[in-house]
Amino acid sequence: MATPSQSVRVGAVLASALAALGSLTACGGTDHRAQTAAQQVPAAATGTRCHTSELRASVGRMDPGAGQRNFPVVLTNVSSRTCTLHGYPGAAFVDASGRQLGPDPKRTPGEPATVTLAPGRSAWAGLRYAAPEVSGAHAATPAALLVTPPDERKPLKVRWTAGEVPVGGNASSVFLTAFEAGSGP
Repeated sequence: MATPSQSVRVGAVLASALAALGSLTACGGTDHRAQTAAQQVPAAATGTRCHTSELRASVGRMDPGAGQRNFPVVLTNVSSRTCTLHGYPGAAFVDASGRQLGPDPKRTPGEPATVTLAPGRSAWAGLRYAAPEVSGAHAATPAALLVTPPDERKPLKVRWTAGEVPVGGNASSVFLTAFEAGSGP
């Protein structure tokens, strides 16, 4: 049983939280900078977060640069409802037996935005790493990239055809950016 002073404290915390939520709503607390005009939908049409079963994953064309390998990791809404993604994907390179190669990618600092995906629309996150032949990192050739949507546990499997990736040693880090609207830069 709660004591009167605990009840008062809980009530004060709840009142403060509601006041803060009201302030955010009044100030337009949602960040829509990452959405393109084509992907913005009326508030009444927006749904809840996207689930793994409603998405298809793909990896776009490599964009090399100064010893770097850059790829868009794309999630496309294949369902008949509008859903949202917020944050970063999970990702892991795996061999043919499903064993993970190297550590999990690191998140690139940034301000994740909520991306609204109407049916057929896509969001992408950047995957980058130093080319193993340039960095001197230990390398392996994955069979697939597992991509897990934000707040989900089940990954989507994408066949990896872009050769070796760093899996250990100096300069072996792989990085991911937060989702943005579209299918790549």
